[in-house]
Amino acid sequence: MPSGTTAPRLPEHIAIIMDGNGRWAQQRRRPRMIGHRAGARAVNRTIEFCLEHGIGTLTLFAFSSENWGRPQEEVDSLMKLFLGALDREVDELHRRGVRVRFIGDRSRFSASIVQRMHKAEQRTQDNRAMTLAIAASYGGRQDIALAARALAEQVAAGTLKPEQIDEALLGNHVALADLPPPDLFIRTGGDTRISNFLLWQLAYTELWFTDVLWPDFDAAILQQALDDFAGRERRFGLTSAQIATQASPSASP
Repeated sequence: MPSGTTAPRLPEHIAIIMDGNGRWAQQRRRPRMIGHRAGARAVNRTIEFCLEHGIGTLTLFAFSSENWGRPQEEVDSLMKLFLGALDREVDELHRRGVRVRFIGDRSRFSASIVQRMHKAEQRTQDNRAMTLAIAASYGGRQDIALAARALAEQVAAGTLKPEQIDEALLGNHVALADLPPPDLFIRTGGDTRISNFLLWQLAYTELWFTDVLWPDFDAAILQQALDDFAGRERRFGLTSAQIATQASPSASP
């Protein structure tokens, strides 16, 4: 890097809605499952990129709580694909130092999938190169409701007073509370909404949308998102002048 220049600002945590597998397959007049398999390859490319660039956390929306309403044949095929990925990919992720986490309601998965999810988490729990969080049977509203229920149970048990509940306490009970919130949210496939994904956690996240379908997502497109992120001013409710003052060396004690 040339003298006097600084490295581009990178997000610590990227969250992605991987949309467009089915449409990718339909454009090629192939079954939707072909698109999901192609999407799995895009997942591997994304993990590789994040590891190479030192991204600390990657959260992928693999299967929403609403996706259970899809045609049963597609749900069954997705579960087989998920099971195969757990059997096939965890060894390599572990070798690369990736910690695997799952968030969402596991009660609707088969016992074999739940067992493999737990095994993957246990095996990789001490890895530190990157955290890969997989949202499966997950919904943002469900996440917040479960956090509220946990606090309500503490109030009912007499271990917590209602007036003690604030944003910080509730935030400690949502998924991924032990990780930094996402800095950058990416959605592929052309839709410009967050679709019940990490509703609490995305409060101050930078949003980036692309028409590219997920199976075509690659390092070049992800780099476009990072370049756009690096050029944004993140104010978190403050003014540009305040941010500039905080960033100034003379502002340091």
